[in-house]
Amino acid sequence: MKKPVHNPREVAEIVAIQALSFVAGDPERLGLFLAETGVGPESLRNAASDPGFLLSVLDFVMRDDATVKAFASSAELHPTNVAAARQVLGDALGDRTWERDVP
Repeated sequence: MKKPVHNPREVAEIVAIQALSFVAGDPERLGLFLAETGVGPESLRNAASDPGFLLSVLDFVMRDDATVKAFASSAELHPTNVAAARQVLGDALGDRTWERDVP
């Protein structure tokens, strides 16, 4: 049995990873997300370990009511829980936006 998570930041990161999985599950949505972030499909796994990137995932999902509702439904969450996860990550990071490293 998994240990329940009580740390708000950990919970927010879990929600963001679920959101990333949701985005990745739709080729059109994923293409738009990749184009906007500049991340390549091969970099998603590594980027997912960056809390700033996870914040950008939640921002992407939340910018459209239909998308946030669809994600919340698929994750069995209330849309306000998605917003709360975004707030927790934003507070933890000082609301910085994620930018990929450019060589």
